[in-house]
Amino acid sequence: MHIIIYGIINSITLSLISLGFTLVYSISRVPNFAHGALYILSGYLVWLFINKFAGFPYPFAIIAAIGLTAVVGALIYRFILIRIRGMEISEIIATYAIGLAILEGLRWGGLRGGTFTLPTFMAGSVNLFDVSVDYQRLIIVGVGILTFVSLYVFTRYTKIGLALRGIAQDERAAMMLGINSDMTAIVSLAIGSALSGFAAVLLLPLGNIVVETGYNVLIFAIAVCVIGGLGSWGGTIVASFVIGFAQILTEAFISTHYQMVVALLAIIVTLLVKPSGIFGKQKELEERV
Repeated sequence: MHIIIYGIINSITLSLISLGFTLVYSISRVPNFAHGALYILSGYLVWLFINKFAGFPYPFAIIAAIGLTAVVGALIYRFILIRIRGMEISEIIATYAIGLAILEGLRWGGLRGGTFTLPTFMAGSVNLFDVSVDYQRLIIVGVGILTFVSLYVFTRYTKIGLALRGIAQDERAAMMLGINSDMTAIVSLAIGSALSGFAAVLLLPLGNIVVETGYNVLIFAIAVCVIGGLGSWGGTIVASFVIGFAQILTEAFISTHYQMVVALLAIIVTLLVKPSGIFGKQKELEERV
């Protein structure tokens, strides 16, 4: 039962980590390799607000940090990616360089060691089927499910969401209908960055805010998206559960130190067996040849 409960928790955690990366790629086809850096930046901004500004309420700090992270994501596209859009290698290099600059800039600015932590939303724990689970993880599961449902509703029943879906499905046809491709990409980068920040404020209370976590988050997000199929929302959820349970099984029977190895091996195996991922369609022609 321990494996099932913590497997579900770990899977939803991976889904939250990957959601922003998937959204940006599915809409604008931009591989945002600054995703992990934006995750850490958001957590660090929350820490700054509640520790450097006396009396700044925790909820307002979270809202402000996520909002600023969304603005950073929008600015990345507006001033950098818009000039190289469609040049995939350049997009990867540019976003990774931006992420590297953010993370190493934070390290240079003093983000070192384990002294940077965020308070949990609720202290304590509860027993579920004789398995102790802290309230923060239960909040992550509940909020994670609510986030998935909210995004589903947003992309199907709002004007902005339908515009995002239109660009994702057929950019040229959407542009003929008057949808601005670049503005849509800016919105997608802003929302994707906000989702990265949202995941950070939910997950970072479980550990420390360290630069290395940013690199790990990027690897996990890429692993989930590659295995599920780049740009596939359903694939992201399924891949999160595949990797999530694989990591928990590895932790239970081998060692916690091999969780990253599991993610990397999953990427390699997927690329060898089905390069397009579980629900991906981009490489189907090449696979059939």
